[in-house]
Amino acid sequence: MIGTVSCKKSSGPEPVVVQPISPLTLRSVNINGQLAGVSDYNIHVNPTLKFSFSAPVNKITLSNKVSFKNKAGSDITYVIDYEKNDSTIIIKPSLPLSHITKYNVSISSGVKSTAGGSLSTGANAEFITQLDSSRKYPAIAENALLDSVQRRTFNYFWKLSHPVSGMVRERNTDAAIYTSGGTGFGMMAIVAAIHRNFITRTDGLTRLQTMVSFLKNTAETFHGAFPHWMNGQTGKVIPFSNKDNGADIVETSYLVQGLLSARQYFSSAFVSETNLRNEIDTIVNRVEWDWFRRSNQNVLYWHWSPNFSWDMNLPVKGWNESMITYILAASSKSYSIPKLVYDNGWASNGGMKNGKTFYGYQLPLGPDQGGPLFFSHYSFLGINPNGLTDLYADYLTQVKNHSLINYTYCKTNPLNYFGYSDSVWGLTASDIENGYTASSPANDQSFIAPTAALSSFPYTPTESMQALKFYYYVLGDKIWKEYGFTDAFSLHKTWFSNSYLAIDQGPIMIMIENYRSGLLWNLFSSCPEVKAGMITLGFSAPYL
Repeated sequence: MIGTVSCKKSSGPEPVVVQPISPLTLRSVNINGQLAGVSDYNIHVNPTLKFSFSAPVNKITLSNKVSFKNKAGSDITYVIDYEKNDSTIIIKPSLPLSHITKYNVSISSGVKSTAGGSLSTGANAEFITQLDSSRKYPAIAENALLDSVQRRTFNYFWKLSHPVSGMVRERNTDAAIYTSGGTGFGMMAIVAAIHRNFITRTDGLTRLQTMVSFLKNTAETFHGAFPHWMNGQTGKVIPFSNKDNGADIVETSYLVQGLLSARQYFSSAFVSETNLRNEIDTIVNRVEWDWFRRSNQNVLYWHWSPNFSWDMNLPVKGWNESMITYILAASSKSYSIPKLVYDNGWASNGGMKNGKTFYGYQLPLGPDQGGPLFFSHYSFLGINPNGLTDLYADYLTQVKNHSLINYTYCKTNPLNYFGYSDSVWGLTASDIENGYTASSPANDQSFIAPTAALSSFPYTPTESMQALKFYYYVLGDKIWKEYGFTDAFSLHKTWFSNSYLAIDQGPIMIMIENYRSGLLWNLFSSCPEVKAGMITLGFSAPYL
């Protein structure tokens, strides 16, 4: 048998298969044992952050890849540790962090695993530390606390007034702009300060003589009405906006409200007080309210400019902060308006009615959920809502329920903003971070203005006192300063204003006084022309 042998050619050594290196990936971030979210709140000031990766981390590649900063961009010192075979990086601050402050901890891309795999996308954790709930000041009686708030708030009007005219600054941060409406609030604040013995009657009278003389003899007016802003020394208009360089009838009404309140307070037969009253009458009586009907229309228009005439074209219609404008227009001895203008213009023949219920409170007038709270403050610094009714509303129900809706909205906190509670509430117009807005339940960006709750004291005394105590005792190190509470804050955004606005400070001082004594309500309501005007418009109240 003949066999065959087959020979197989050798192919050489087997090729080496190179396994790809797995990238380094982030598996989780934990803060104090809890899985981190997009932004975490109420974090302890000694937090432990754990970044867990898919593989052990090469520690050398971590150099300069960790960032720990606060909201202002300042670097925070920290220590690093490792666990789980170096696959988890532990980061802790070297010292306790500040309370109610935003921090960001990040690990940038470029970090490698011990096997050489790269982290292609950085890891990040953002959090806000917890509120320091300790009491910043010793406990004092509620009346003493109210005294303290009124006294400091009054300092805004007393210390920051213009040295020549006595006019009130628009805001503490700008010594060039003075406001007619804020000056009216300042006059009422001076009266309340005399009543509280913060200043003497003589000092208050002297300051008012300066203010009234300037308004009568120097300040620029248009058909008797004042601009929104003016130069505190020359009285010349400072435009509020491009075409708003003339009369502002609503701001004028706030000024006249203050003038009449001062006139009623300084009621003695002394020559100095008699002269003050006469000068106030001159200013008040030359306001041509009916001119702002714009050729006898049945509505008032907000602005008139010597350059742009009626171009701004803004009718004053309710419900908002301007009811005082129609009442004063009807009260004028020289240029009054008839009831038809109030009914047709302000009330839109009932179009300003609401009647819906929000959080269990019926709202007689205005936008759903009430709008910003200054709607229930500015006109009612002088107008007493107690027992006040007309064809359209019971006004105590309006302002009280408006405040309670605002309070309950914040307490319910439908947008889940950090910090909102039964002690942190109040949405109204104020400064906000990088701007200004009229906050309300329909425009809630997490900014609380102390003026909202504090100016509601006559309507919601229990809820307002809760807010006051929290602002003073808990947030006092951040918002309680030389002129009282600063304009606004957001615990959610860890932002605290350094500003004060005349139109926010004034209602705090005045409405707390109305809550305590009814002083400004009684003075303004005692004006004979105001009584006559309100009766003309169809109002009914025990004081009319």
